[in-house]
Amino acid sequence: MGRLSFSTTESARLLLLAVFGVLTLSVVLAEQEGENLSGLSNNPDKAIFAVRENGTTCLMVEFAVRFLVPYDVLALNGIDLITEQAAFTLPRGAEIEGKCGSTESEIHITWKNNAYTLRIYFSKELREKGIEVWKISKVQFVYDTSETSHFINAYNPGKHTASTHHLSALVTPAGQSYVCSAQQTLTLISSDHQKGITVSMYDVQIQPFDIASDFMFSEPYKCITDQRERLEETLPIILGFILALIIIITVTVYHFHLKLTAVQPQLPRDRSMYKNM
Repeated sequence: MGRLSFSTTESARLLLLAVFGVLTLSVVLAEQEGENLSGLSNNPDKAIFAVRENGTTCLMVEFAVRFLVPYDVLALNGIDLITEQAAFTLPRGAEIEGKCGSTESEIHITWKNNAYTLRIYFSKELREKGIEVWKISKVQFVYDTSETSHFINAYNPGKHTASTHHLSALVTPAGQSYVCSAQQTLTLISSDHQKGITVSMYDVQIQPFDIASDFMFSEPYKCITDQRERLEETLPIILGFILALIIIITVTVYHFHLKLTAVQPQLPRDRSMYKNM
């Protein structure tokens, strides 16, 4: 009888531990939350989103996003279909969810009562010579053509999902944030008759891993386009400086040359004149 009592006590303890573990896990998961910080930006088109885990920022995204989505409308004859284009931007008041991991992270941005959802997936990988980088490995966009503020008289309206395939974008050294003012364009293939959806991002700064300070991006890694544009801006200045330096050197050398070759006293050619000197 005592043995049965011991077994029951142990079972109760195990049950309590299991319940405590589930509750603890739920609290940990609940502490992973998204925050909309778009109010900190002076740019009305730019949104700032962060994902925090256990009170610490683990993913940050700052960008402006423009969407170009083709959809079908019925022609005036009531038979043919015409393709229209819906153009709109990512609103600053969107809702945020996300997940952070050591090698995989993601952010989900939703607006208009779940009519639109943009999902961005990040991953880390080792490249040649053991260099660790992170990249965008997948982008997915869910949209509802029954949402009439952007889709006017859509034929057979409903939800569709557009995704990238074999994506490796914004490759950045680990521990750094990706920065790019220039437009970055991605093409997603939609479940709506394989239509091509264009997602354009600009004024971008993103970091999905290794954020050292809360709400602060790490050292920026500038995109090649920005580096090239900066070189194009500074190259004329550098060339102008070199040209000015050459002109100054040339004028200085010429000035010294004139001094050295100035008119000097003429010595008499007739040697008999030396006697009178």
